[in-house]
Amino acid sequence: MPNFIFSYQQPAGYMTRTDEETTAKWVAFFETIADSIVDPGQPVFARTAIGQVGNGTQLGGYSVVEAPSLEHAVSLAEHCPTLTYGGGVQVGQLAELPPDHPASRLKERLANR
Repeated sequence: MPNFIFSYQQPAGYMTRTDEETTAKWVAFFETIADSIVDPGQPVFARTAIGQVGNGTQLGGYSVVEAPSLEHAVSLAEHCPTLTYGGGVQVGQLAELPPDHPASRLKERLANR
């Protein structure tokens, strides 16, 4: 089954909140997609951008999920709390790389550290 990355985009200038209400929304979101999570990811606090990355948004964090199709991955992302405060979620299918690909070799080397 393919993996998909969720790139959480916040409105530009948005300050990450850790109040109970916001935290509860994120916990509920992750609980609804728990069976699909490969890597829960992490929030992003310091950021900069290079090139065109989306007008009016900034990177807020990421997750990697497993889903049978792009459509199913999008249906999981539709419940993300970042959508309730003017942000978005980019959903992209991660490529399956052959073992001889440089990134595959690097992953193997890192796993053996």
